[in-house]
Amino acid sequence: MEYVYAALLLHKAGKKIDEEGLKRVVEAAGITPDMSKIKSLSAALAEINIDEVLKQATAAPVAVAAAPAPAAAASKPAEAPAEKPKEEKQQEEALSGLSALFG
Repeated sequence: MEYVYAALLLHKAGKKIDEEGLKRVVEAAGITPDMSKIKSLSAALAEINIDEVLKQATAAPVAVAAAPAPAAAASKPAEAPAEKPKEEKQQEEALSGLSALFG
């Protein structure tokens, strides 16, 4: 995860996201860099428009469902899961694309 943070920091600073930049940021954080991870992230990000990915991620806020009260959950019969709303499907798609970028 620290490599993704390094890439985001370089992006925010307007710097080129390359192997040397990632290595320097990770080292500045006091972490011994893993060059294989740096190379693979750098190669993956070369084809990605980070601004667009971030825009998509912030355009689809993550819905947080509250846990049901124990008494209410026990009194209701089990229901079949309903089809996910279109907005939730779009959120999942955007998040899966983001995880593919930074996975």
